Amino acid sequence: MTILTDPDDRTLLLDHDRRFFDALVAADVARLDDLLADDFIMVAIDNGAVATRADLLGLMSSGTLRFPAVQSFPDEAVVRRVGDVGIVVGRTSMNFTNADGIAFTAGSRYTHVFAADSLAGWRLVSAQGTEIKPGS
Repeated sequence: MTILTDPDDRTLLLDHDRRFFDALVAADVARLDDLLADDFIMVAIDNGAVATRADLLGLMSSGTLRFPAVQSFPDEAVVRRVGDVGIVVGRTSMNFTNADGIAFTAGSRYTHVFAADSLAGWRLVSAQGTEIKPGS
């Protein structure tokens, strides 16, 4: 297996990462629709629930799930490319309100998996966050 660490890949994948976070904060469902692969899945940071692309877009468009703030730290991110797959492991500080209406603030480590799409460029296939507990 060849792992490519081209600086251009790093820049491009971190840009896609930032666009995803910006779309969450703006509740920009049209932008999310463009960024997410058809088979996208997300594992929630607060409870480990799995959400599909349709689930996320539905929750965002209804306002049930909101992300008032997401701060990422791209200088700390580990970015790799293996063939047509890009992987970003990074850290965030975020505020969100989940589907139960409960406000949540957390620091997290996350893994985003992107797949190269010849028509749409990079699309986010999978996102998983793990809460960083105080004192960890």
